[in-house]
Amino acid sequence: MQTPQSNLLRITTVMKAWENLRPEKSFAGLTLDEYKRIVQPSLDSRARIAQLEALLVAERARRDAEDRVAMPTTRRVVDSVMGDPKEGADGALYEAMGFVRENEIRRGLVRRTGRRK
Repeated sequence: MQTPQSNLLRITTVMKAWENLRPEKSFAGLTLDEYKRIVQPSLDSRARIAQLEALLVAERARRDAEDRVAMPTTRRVVDSVMGDPKEGADGALYEAMGFVRENEIRRGLVRRTGRRK
């Protein structure tokens, strides 16, 4: 099965062998330089992918660092909404923020019937 990794290995192996052993000879109607020109976009694409992957790793690290600032602030806002006399943990704003209103939380002992002994 051809994969991007196996394709890269094949391209680079063919190119290096051709460069090292028969650089002056043509194959399939191509010189070594013509072959390199044809495969270069494939190699360039791989280089761009590597750069983008490195940028993605860096951006994820930046996001995580920013979350360490944003999440405590978000928690303080939610706590403030809960403590606000006109809003509170039973209010619509609290629910709209993704939380369950306090009066909708079920509490207490749950007795299951038909338990096996």
